[in-house]
Amino acid sequence: MKTFLLGVLTCLICFSTTASSSPQSQSPDVQLKGTLLDASGAGIGGVQVVAQLANDTQSHLWKATSTTDGAYTLTLPAGNYHVVFARKPFATREFDLDLSATESLRTLDLRLDLERLSSSVVVTAQPQPLPIQQTSAPVDVITRDDINARLSVTLPDALLTSPGIAIGRTGPTGGSASVFLNGGNSAYAKVLVDGTPVNEPGNAVDFANFTLDNIDKVEVVRGAESAIYGSDAVSGVIQVFTHRGTTRVPEVLIFAEGGSFDTGRGGAQISGLFGNFDYSGAASYFSTNGPQDQNTFLNRTLSSNFGYRLGEDNQLRLTLRNNTSNAQTSGQTLLEPANPDAHTDYHFFSSNARWDFVTGKRWHHQLMGAESYNRQFTANPIQSFYATDPFAFCPQSNPAAVATAEFCDFTDSGSHYQYNRASLNTQSSYLLENFSATAGYQYEVENASIPFLAQGHVRRNNQAGFLDFRYSPHARASLNFGARAEANGYFGTRVVPRAGASLALLQGRGFWGETRLRAFYGQGMKEPRFDQLFDDQFGDLGNPNLKPESSKTWTIGLDQKLAGDRVRLTGEYFSSRFYDMISFAFCDLSNNFCDLPPGAGPLFGFGYFFNTDRSRARGTNITAEARLNRWLRVRGNYTYDDSLVLDAPNVFDPAQLPGNRLIRRPVNSGSITALANWRRLGVVLSGYFSGRRTDSDFLGLGLNRTPGYARFDLATTYQFAPGISAYLRAANLFDKSYQDALGYPALGRELRIGMNYRFGGKM
Repeated sequence: MKTFLLGVLTCLICFSTTASSSPQSQSPDVQLKGTLLDASGAGIGGVQVVAQLANDTQSHLWKATSTTDGAYTLTLPAGNYHVVFARKPFATREFDLDLSATESLRTLDLRLDLERLSSSVVVTAQPQPLPIQQTSAPVDVITRDDINARLSVTLPDALLTSPGIAIGRTGPTGGSASVFLNGGNSAYAKVLVDGTPVNEPGNAVDFANFTLDNIDKVEVVRGAESAIYGSDAVSGVIQVFTHRGTTRVPEVLIFAEGGSFDTGRGGAQISGLFGNFDYSGAASYFSTNGPQDQNTFLNRTLSSNFGYRLGEDNQLRLTLRNNTSNAQTSGQTLLEPANPDAHTDYHFFSSNARWDFVTGKRWHHQLMGAESYNRQFTANPIQSFYATDPFAFCPQSNPAAVATAEFCDFTDSGSHYQYNRASLNTQSSYLLENFSATAGYQYEVENASIPFLAQGHVRRNNQAGFLDFRYSPHARASLNFGARAEANGYFGTRVVPRAGASLALLQGRGFWGETRLRAFYGQGMKEPRFDQLFDDQFGDLGNPNLKPESSKTWTIGLDQKLAGDRVRLTGEYFSSRFYDMISFAFCDLSNNFCDLPPGAGPLFGFGYFFNTDRSRARGTNITAEARLNRWLRVRGNYTYDDSLVLDAPNVFDPAQLPGNRLIRRPVNSGSITALANWRRLGVVLSGYFSGRRTDSDFLGLGLNRTPGYARFDLATTYQFAPGISAYLRAANLFDKSYQDALGYPALGRELRIGMNYRFGGKM
C-alpha cells in the first residue's frame, strides 16, 4: 500500500512539473534579428544584445553580439521579453517585446546614437557628436564620477583642475567668479547649458552661484569656436549637460551636509524612464555665513530635464535651470575696511527646447529654441567707511563709519541689471560613413536694462549662418573645416573660419599605444557690451560704431597612450592674438577731444570707447593620467601661459601697460589629483598651484601683483550599505592664506560632513 501511494505521489509531482514547464518548453522558437546602424548608416559591430523574460530578473539570459556589419540574431521561445542593446560609447536602447507563438521571425532594426553624456563622446567641438579621438580642437571632459569623487559643489570647483583654466574669485563663497581660458579674457569663453548660451550679451558669466546639482558632464573646448557658436567663443567654449533619466524604476538621491562657517546644504534628485518618456529633476539649498559673518551666502537651485521619443528617429527634449542667490560682498578687505552691508542678489535662468529628427537615411535635423536671462540687484545703503581727506569728497554720513585717509564707501540704494537673450537655431546634416556636411542658421534677440544708460531699454537683433564639413579619408584621419557669417545688429557682417585635423600617427599595441596628432585653427569674435554702445554714466558716451573684438588662434598637440592604455600623456601648444580690444579714455587734448561719429563734433571732458588694444597669449598645456593599479589613479596638468599686452594707448592703470601680463592670468599653474578606491572607502587628494599674477588694486595704491600659492583639498567617502554613504570634505586643507583677486581673501580651511541616500534606479 505504501509503495502504491509513493508511486502515485511521484507521478503527481512529475505531472505538475511537466505541466508548469510545458508552455515554455513546448513553445515554438521565434527568431529575433536585425541590423544596428550608427548615425551615418554604417553597421555597428560588438553590440551586446541581451534578452530576458519580462518581470523576472532571475530567469535565463539569451545573448548575442552584432557582427561588423551590424547584424545580430537571437533565437527565443515565445514569450514577453525585455531586450537591451548596449555598446559604449553609444546610448543603450531597451525594448519590451511580445514574441507570439504564431510568428517565427521578428525583425528589429535600430539606429544607435552616440551617448552625449559619455566621457568618450564630445558634443561641443563639432555640430554633431563625435568620439573624442576624432575631434581636432583640444577638449577636457569632466564627468559626474569626477564631480562626485571630489565632492565639488560649484562649477569653478570642478574647473579648477582642468588644463588652461584660471579662476578669479573676489573673495569667499558668493563672491564674483570669473574663468579665463587659455589666456583669453573672461568674456572670451562662451558658456552653454544644454546648448543655451548664458553669457550676458558681449560679457562674461559670473559663476558665483553656478552649482553642479543635476549636472552629469562638463566639456571644455580650448580654441576659437566662433565659426560654430558666434560671439563670445573667442578662446573656447564651456558646456554643462544636465542629467537624464535612464532607469525604469525611479532613482532618488537625497543628501544633507553641514560644516564650518555655519554652512548647511541639502537637496534631492529624482530621475527615471517611463516608456518613451525620461525625466530628471533636482532641488537644492545652500547657505553659509563665511568668516566673521561678513560673507553670508544663500543659494537655491532648481533643475530639470525631460525627453520624449516620438519615434525611432524623432525625439523631443526640454531642459530648465534656475539659480537664485544672495551674497554679502564685503569688498577688498585686505586693502580697505570691510563693507558688511553691501550685497548682491543674483537670479539666473536658462531653458532649452530641442527637436531632433531624421528624414531618409542620411539627413539629420535639429530645431532648437533657447533662452536665458540674468537679473542682478546690487545695493550698498549704509556708509561703512569714509575719507578724512577733504579732496576725496567723501564726508562722513554714518556715525558708525570708519575713518580712513582716502578710501570712500560710495553708497547705493539699489541698482537693477537685467539681461536676456533668446534664439531660434536650426541645422541639417548630411551624414555618410566618412563624410558629413552641416548647414545651420541662428536668429537671436538680446535685451538689456542697465542703470545710467542713455536708453532705459536696449536691444540687439543678430542672425547668422554656418557651414561645417568633416571628412575621413582614412580610418586614422579626421579632417574638418567650416565658416560662419554673422550679421550683428550693430557692427554688421563678419565671417570667421575654422579648420582642423586629427591623425593617428601610430596605432601601437602593448606598452606603446596610440599616438595621435591634433591641429586646429580658428578665428573668434566678441560683440561689444551694451554699456559700451550706449553708456551715459557720469556724462560718458557710448560708441555705437564699435567693431567686434576678434582673435586668431591655432593649436597643435600630441596624445600618447602607454602601458595598455593605463597611462595617457597629452601636450599641446597654443597661440592666440587678440585684436580691436575695446578701451576707454577721457576726451582731452591728448586724443584731440575724441573723434566722435560724423556730425557729432569733438567733445572735451567726456569718456568714450575705442577699438585700440591688442594682446597675445601663447603657451602649453600638459596633462598626464595613470592608473597605477585597480584602486589608485593619479592625474595632473601644467599650464604655461605667456600672455602679453601689446598695445593699449588709452590705459590709465599701470597694471595694464604694454609689456605687462594680462591681469589675473598666472604664467605658471597646474594641479595634481590622486584618487583611491579601496573596498567601501574612497579618498581624493587634490592639489592646485598658481604662480604670481599681474593684477590691479583698482584703488590707486599702485599694487599690481597677486602672490602665488598652493592649495590642497581632501574628499573622502565611505559606503555603509548599498545606497547609503557618508562623506567628508576639507577644502584648503592646510588653511593657506591666498588671493585669487588682489585684495580679496580666499576662504580658509573649510570642513563639511554629510550623507547621501540613494535608492531605486533598477533597470
